[in-house]
Amino acid sequence: MPRGSTELYTDWNPSQIILSSSETDYLDQLIPLLQNAQTQTQVGPLIHALNHVSADRDAAIERICNNNHQEFVNSVQQLQSVREGTVSLTSEIMELSRSIEASTEKLAEQKKALVDSRGVRQNIDDTTQALKDCLEVLRLANQVHALLGEKNHYAALRALDELQNVHLREVTRYKIAEMIERSVPATQRLIAEAVMTDLNTWLYRIRETSQFLGEVAFYHTDLRRERQKERAEQDPRFTTARLNSSLELVADEVEEFDVLHNDEVQVNFSPLFECLHIHDALGQTDKFRADYAATRRRQKDLLIPQTLNLQDDELNSLSSLLEGIAGFAIIEKATMAKTENFRAQSDVDELWDSMCQSAITLLSNALRTIESDDKLLKIKGIIALFIQTMDGWGYSVTSLDSLLLALFDKYSSLLKKRFSDDFEEVVTSDDYMPMPINNAEEYTKVLSVSWYTPPADEASDPEDLEYPYHLPFSQMYPLVCIDIRNFIQQMYLFSDDHFRHTATIDRMIKEGLDELLREKVIRILLAGLKSQYPGQIVQILTNLDYFEQACSDLEEFLVSVRSSSSAAGPISLHATTSFKEAKTEAERRVFELVNSKIDDLIETAEYDWLSTYVPDQVSLYMQELTRYLANIMSSVLLGLPYEIKHMIYQTALEHIAENLLQLPLDPEVQRISHQAAAAYILDVGHLSGFVGSLDEDDRPETVIPAVEELKQNTDLMGLAAEGRGEEFFDQSITTGRFPMVDKIKGAELLEKVQAKGAGMGGLGGVGGAGLGMGLNSMMGSGGMGDDGHAKKASTTLGDFRSRFGDFGRRT
Repeated sequence: MPRGSTELYTDWNPSQIILSSSETDYLDQLIPLLQNAQTQTQVGPLIHALNHVSADRDAAIERICNNNHQEFVNSVQQLQSVREGTVSLTSEIMELSRSIEASTEKLAEQKKALVDSRGVRQNIDDTTQALKDCLEVLRLANQVHALLGEKNHYAALRALDELQNVHLREVTRYKIAEMIERSVPATQRLIAEAVMTDLNTWLYRIRETSQFLGEVAFYHTDLRRERQKERAEQDPRFTTARLNSSLELVADEVEEFDVLHNDEVQVNFSPLFECLHIHDALGQTDKFRADYAATRRRQKDLLIPQTLNLQDDELNSLSSLLEGIAGFAIIEKATMAKTENFRAQSDVDELWDSMCQSAITLLSNALRTIESDDKLLKIKGIIALFIQTMDGWGYSVTSLDSLLLALFDKYSSLLKKRFSDDFEEVVTSDDYMPMPINNAEEYTKVLSVSWYTPPADEASDPEDLEYPYHLPFSQMYPLVCIDIRNFIQQMYLFSDDHFRHTATIDRMIKEGLDELLREKVIRILLAGLKSQYPGQIVQILTNLDYFEQACSDLEEFLVSVRSSSSAAGPISLHATTSFKEAKTEAERRVFELVNSKIDDLIETAEYDWLSTYVPDQVSLYMQELTRYLANIMSSVLLGLPYEIKHMIYQTALEHIAENLLQLPLDPEVQRISHQAAAAYILDVGHLSGFVGSLDEDDRPETVIPAVEELKQNTDLMGLAAEGRGEEFFDQSITTGRFPMVDKIKGAELLEKVQAKGAGMGGLGGVGGAGLGMGLNSMMGSGGMGDDGHAKKASTTLGDFRSRFGDFGRRT
């Protein structure tokens, strides 16, 4: 039996038909069987089953009938009817089976057609969906290029990423996915190149903006300078606070200013951020960092010119160079602050150092042609503004500080050269005359510019002075003082704004003043001492004295104005000592001229030491000598300070006294008549009277001993002329009348002077006898020779000198 029939028979239970509650249920149970393709082969078993059922029913009926015949008969009849109905039904079933079979075939054909149509429809749906997916991919691919064309690079990269990681995964089985997948790297390169093109454009604009950015930064720094000065004027605590110090930064917080974003300039870093983000998304951050660094290095090289012109008055070339460097460096610092691990600190510092070294080289080469200290000061101002600006951005300015130090060296050299010429012109063109003052305004101005203190007896109010008024020094003194003040002021101008080597300025000022004063004032004044005109020498001496005093005041002034807060202690100028030495040299030169004149006048003294008459008036040379002394005291020495004037006068009188005393003590003078002694005493008395007639202000106490010694020697000569020379050897008389007379010289004078009435041939008379007796009594020998002379006079005088020389020196 076929497997299908066995399964059908096995699965089919006839009781299901018998137990069906209705015909509908029966038919419902038959329909699945009839729809089966094997129904036709199973109709026979169905009939057999129906017959079996029918037999069972007949047996049941028979049992029933046996119990109830009538009812059985009725039942038979009914059964007969049922049987007939069953047969009829069986026919219908057979008919129905055939109809079902025919319908089933038709249905199978329709179902096959339906299945086929559903497959086609599914294919169409799948194709439609595939087309939709592919179109979406194509749309996104086109959108990437559209966004790229709109320069929306990051959106294009996001769309490409979405296309690659989402949409392409849905169409991987299609050829288009492979094609687009192969085009993704090329598209990424297009995006990277496009964003780099925009970045290069941005970098170009930044390079063009750098100079203006630096100019704005310089302007802002200059405003901060002004605000800091105002704060320092109002509050002493800000006096020592420099720009960019903590105190200044805190005080200036209220004036916040963004150099990169303001009304003048706007620096947008979006292109850089976008480029950085895109390269980070592409995994090319390192490459982009290296390319960016190389680009900035090239831009740095383009920023530095080949040469630098410092000849224009406005120094536009220097300003443009430093503004460009400042803007470039500010962009680098801002880039570091706005990005993370993009710009290395070492790279930024390397660029900064390179730019600074290039600028320093250019400046150093260009500075060789600069010969103006004013222009150097302008250059320093621009460099200082640049240093202060970049110091505020955290850059190292050590090399630039060294440049300023070199600049200051050249500045100080030019300044010294200019003032050297000024000093030399002032000193060499001086008239060496006391400076005339025409009004109170001129007097006040001289007092304000020089270190001159008026005498205590001078009117305190300039209006009370009588004009024209003559100051003791010549006009070179205040002019040199003005130059000194200007030199100090202009040297300290270099320390304004920014200069950390303030101690160097203090040192250079001291050295520069020493050099200028010693080389251009003292040297020229010393050269002027060669003049034979005493008035010029005296004026030089006066000027030197006031310069010496000015140097002392100048040392205190330098201490008060020095810029180095760390320096302490006094300042000592070598010029002070040099002026003192030069003053001594000038005094010596005055002494030489005065003494030379005195010597000339004394040399005209023509004493006839053996004269036989007494003159009735003072010698001409003595009159001329006292007249000369009066003239130099009232005119030549008038302007000298009190101490110097009196020292010169004292020295002159000592020189006169010494020379006058040497006249009778000259070894060639053997004898002096009492008439010649009287003439000599008359002249010395005239000199003593002249000194005594001087005002107390013009007659220093120290001149009295010099004249007094000479007067006592002449008194001794007068005593000898009277024949009383032996009184000199009386200790009690000598101590009272001749305390200043040297014993040796006194003895020589006594030996030479003849007493009145003595003959010309010998000592004779009272004076000669007295001297002889005195010497004989003191030396233990004496007597007269045949020629009328003391036969042992020379021996006796020598013994006297030997025995009493030491006493005379002590006296």
